[in-house]
Amino acid sequence: MLRRLTLLISLLLGGVLVLGGCGSSVLEDLGTRPSAASSAAPVQVSGAVGEPPALEYERPYDVVQAGARTVWPGSGEPVVDGEPVLLNMYAEDGRDGTVISSTYIDAPGWYTMSPESLGSNLYDTLRGQKVGARMLLLEEDGDVPVILVVDVLPTRASGAEQPAAKGLPTVERDDDGAPQVAVPEKSDPPADLQVQPLVRGTGPQVQVGQVVTMRFTAVRWSDGKQFDTTWSAGTRPQSATIGIGQLVDGLDQGLIEQTVGSQVLLVVPPGLGYGGTSSDLADETLVYVVDILDAHFQVTEDESTGQGKGDDGGDPEKDAPEKPSGD
Repeated sequence: MLRRLTLLISLLLGGVLVLGGCGSSVLEDLGTRPSAASSAAPVQVSGAVGEPPALEYERPYDVVQAGARTVWPGSGEPVVDGEPVLLNMYAEDGRDGTVISSTYIDAPGWYTMSPESLGSNLYDTLRGQKVGARMLLLEEDGDVPVILVVDVLPTRASGAEQPAAKGLPTVERDDDGAPQVAVPEKSDPPADLQVQPLVRGTGPQVQVGQVVTMRFTAVRWSDGKQFDTTWSAGTRPQSATIGIGQLVDGLDQGLIEQTVGSQVLLVVPPGLGYGGTSSDLADETLVYVVDILDAHFQVTEDESTGQGKGDDGGDPEKDAPEKPSGD
């Protein structure tokens, strides 16, 4: 039976030894204790960003020395002590290649960059890393050799600033990236959906059927008052499968083909928002500012298992901006 992510997190936060300054030579040196029954050759990691990594190694694998190395460095913002970190994690049992846990079954894990949140060992592993980095960690849990890959994801939009369109709300960002939205005064809202990228990320385009992880702020056009946000303290990003009706129609339509890492302004008319429902927002034009942090296709439980919920666990079908009902 596959073990749930709780085992992986317990292992990861409590037992990984980071070998500072060793780099890729750590894994190369694992071949110094040959065994007829197991392999200590280097683990090869491949696969595209946004997909579960592919691991190549002889089985059964022997973890001669626990350690970590950078598969590839990140080129984004550095992780910062005390600030949020968003992680994709994938682990295999080195004895037979069985998937132990994977966040790709639902959504990435949300943590704080601190020893208290991550445990001292993973915290030390991530220190000095940048968004976009992929790390390989080796550990042994009893008699189980654990091979773990961790990807560092963005926690806010990053990319080229885009020119603002006239007549749309304006957005300013706090130091932490939280958007502040100002609706044009004495101006009628547009009748149709408006989609305006504010920051153009360099990641892949969002596709129908992917789980999209996002941070957002939403205000009413009528008075500019905020009615929802994920930027408040202690609130994690939200995730939903895009294009299948889990989100309000304006988000379902407007986020398709936007790139990961982008910040997007969407003005959603009532008919694509809460129109026709008993919601207080039924007659409102809504303004969303969305930071797209991750997008990936879910794998099945046969391929990967685990919760990937981080400090504040969640379910992508339950945590997304609520789709209106017809009540």
